[in-house]
Amino acid sequence: MAENKQNTTLERRPDCVTEIRMGNTVLVVSGFFKKDTTDTAADKMMKVLEAEAAAGHKAQLSP
Repeated sequence: MAENKQNTTLERRPDCVTEIRMGNTVLVVSGFFKKDTTDTAADKMMKVLEAEAAAGHKAQLSP
């Protein structure tokens, strides 16, 4: 008889969820942060904006 391996990790809720509607389709994106991180969501967004600026992209603000 084969051993049944059980999933020992607990399922956790995502740290952020974004839903985007495109026509008849709804895209749902779930984001998770590392448990032991010291960066805040604002810190992570600042890094993204700095990388975009360094690459020469202009930020698009939605109306």
